[in-house]
Amino acid sequence: MFSLRIIFAKFKNDWKLYKAFFKRVVDLLVALPAFIILSPVFVLIAVLLWIANAGTPFFTQLRPGRNAVPFRVIKFKTMNDEKDDRGVLLPDDKRLTGLGKLIRKTSLDEMPQLINIILGQMSLVGPRPLLMEYVGLYSPEQKRRHDMRPGITGWAQVNGRNEISWKEKFAFDVWYVDHVSFLLDLKIILITMKKVLKAEGITGRGVATAEKFTGNN
Repeated sequence: MFSLRIIFAKFKNDWKLYKAFFKRVVDLLVALPAFIILSPVFVLIAVLLWIANAGTPFFTQLRPGRNAVPFRVIKFKTMNDEKDDRGVLLPDDKRLTGLGKLIRKTSLDEMPQLINIILGQMSLVGPRPLLMEYVGLYSPEQKRRHDMRPGITGWAQVNGRNEISWKEKFAFDVWYVDHVSFLLDLKIILITMKKVLKAEGITGRGVATAEKFTGNN
């Protein structure tokens, strides 16, 4: 029994070490080579979106990172800036271009976030970085999703992504924070690759983008 306790304690410490140090090392070992290898694709998509959007191919926005500290997330811009006669932006589904749909369906819109990972603002795996306006709406338990860097993919993404409720998403995020490990991250990445190939859970049913979180009531 004593030896089992020692073994369990060792594995528990290894998990903590991975979360505190090696997870960041893995992020850099993957993100840096991936960005270099994919740079021709990156440039090609940027040029095509610049033409399709009649302007910038990138979308940047302040998002809460680790400990809810704001950082500017980078994505490919899949919607144009078309407005109605009153100068108001058209609904998302009206501004989502054909090229944008394809890029979003293949999750290539997330590619620029490799830069966020290299800068130390994000991780390959972690709770998704949501809107700054959501931070004040979380319950104390839900706020724990910010105890670590946000990720390009995460436990909530492979368990339904935009097809599940906000309450379920946050529960998955907090569970991940409590159980993070190298094997879990590897599992999430492999499942993510499978879901991207099958284009599962990209949007909710009948909507172009995910519905906004308005609180727990």
